[in-house]
Amino acid sequence: MAPPPAGAPAAAAVGGAHSVFVYGSLMADEVVSAIIKRVPPSSAALLPNYHRFSIKDRIYPAILPVESKKVAGKVIMGITDAELHILDEFEDVEYVRTRVEISLTDSSETMLADTYVWADAEDPNIYGEWDFEEWKKLHMKDFLAMTLGFMHGLEQPESKSRVETYQTFMHAIDQPET
Repeated sequence: MAPPPAGAPAAAAVGGAHSVFVYGSLMADEVVSAIIKRVPPSSAALLPNYHRFSIKDRIYPAILPVESKKVAGKVIMGITDAELHILDEFEDVEYVRTRVEISLTDSSETMLADTYVWADAEDPNIYGEWDFEEWKKLHMKDFLAMTLGFMHGLEQPESKSRVETYQTFMHAIDQPET
């Protein structure tokens, strides 16, 4: 079988299977399962020359290119075209799906994968470093509830974007009804 033509969709393989490098909330199997209704095979991976930032007033991270830095995450494999479309909807306009070269932690083998890079490289609201373990303890439960609400909303005729769903959900948490 011939390799995909130049300009083929990022990280496409036989049968439309994609590999996606994840580095934030999608490292949690529960979140992935809520979005694509399954937990695909995955491996620990590193993304060189990027940094994972915190974002002011958000509980999820952003990555941007930063020379000599690296982001630890994992690569989820066997993502179908339909699942990739759902992930695109979930990541919304804040991120741009980008093809990157990653290395698998267990073998140092390199491979191409899609990942979601923060769209605004000049964003004044990104800072420091985002911590997955801290997120799991402090925010995963609420984020999972928001994600389930977003996925339910996607099935509705007039669905909200993930950003709108997130903002509405976080506003409700911050200001509960009295």
